[in-house]
Amino acid sequence: MSDAVRIGILGDFNPEFRSHHATNDALQHAARKLGIEVQSEWIPTPSLIKPEAEKKLESFDGFWASPGSPYKSLEGMLKGIQFARVRDWPFLGTCGGFQYAFIEFARNVLNIADADTAENNSGSKNVIIYPVACAVSDGKGNSPKLSGAVPEIRLRPGSYLQSFYGKQVETVTEQFFCNFEINPDFEWTTMEAGFPVVARGPQGEIRAIESPMHRFYVATLFQPQLSSTEKDPHPIVLAFVQAAADWGKKKLDDSVLE
Repeated sequence: MSDAVRIGILGDFNPEFRSHHATNDALQHAARKLGIEVQSEWIPTPSLIKPEAEKKLESFDGFWASPGSPYKSLEGMLKGIQFARVRDWPFLGTCGGFQYAFIEFARNVLNIADADTAENNSGSKNVIIYPVACAVSDGKGNSPKLSGAVPEIRLRPGSYLQSFYGKQVETVTEQFFCNFEINPDFEWTTMEAGFPVVARGPQGEIRAIESPMHRFYVATLFQPQLSSTEKDPHPIVLAFVQAAADWGKKKLDDSVLE
């Protein structure tokens, strides 16, 4: 049996997306830093609604909900995220993955059945993801309204997220590439569902959430993979890969005892 850590990337791989290549690369940066082998596999969202999907998901040690919305299957993406949340598999969501993590718990924990993103043009009365209010763009080509390096992202003191960067770190600069963010009218859903806000933008915008009740559950609107390098792997990705490695080992130990 392979000792490799298996990471399932929830999303529809597009070779033209820099973010998708960066996701693969960031996992390997972390793997080499930690001295472990990581095997990553993209899991297309339509496959997540098939009957055999849950068995396939059980073969992974952690899940990364990738950027790339709108996804080919909204339902599939939500099912993948729901599996990680309910079964307590290590989970990291970035950009679109962060947005759909909100939609998943709004629908399945808070019973807001029509919770949706404005990107889907569904006509929902509960649009919890809406267009970026304050544009911050690097101005390159057709960059989204929120793109490039954004400084002064404030971390919540005492959060797991802050601990990944270092307990003395209060603010960070992170890379964004998105047109949508959390509708502040629905900020109450984060605490109500058990996912406190742990990072905010310069104007108080929600930029990251985590779950203190899960093995590892972190979702960020920014994309840590875009600033990860071989010499300096991103601390969030490092923490995620370590959590997946720990969970994989525990699963293996438990199976031996059975």
